[in-house]
Amino acid sequence: MSNTKTKSDLVDAVASKSGLTKADAGKAIDAVIASVTDILKGGDELNLVGFGKFSTKKNPARKGRNPSTGAEIDIAANTAPKFAPGKALKDAVNV
Repeated sequence: MSNTKTKSDLVDAVASKSGLTKADAGKAIDAVIASVTDILKGGDELNLVGFGKFSTKKNPARKGRNPSTGAEIDIAANTAPKFAPGKALKDAVNV
């Protein structure tokens, strides 16, 4: 079983691989996350060749059940972020 990594682990890895300070690496990661979020909020897709594709999926309103009581509930329509890994990422993980 693998260990779960945190954002600070990612900051450390980016800093060591890029030669940036941890503060600058943290700012760069924050900027990337904010940019991806803005792209998806705008209704666009982001395709990073070899890594993957970020997109959104519209889920229609539907009926559901409360698992505790069994009562029927209305689930509102929403838009969910979606990620599909690219071939290079899949190949790198499946060594």
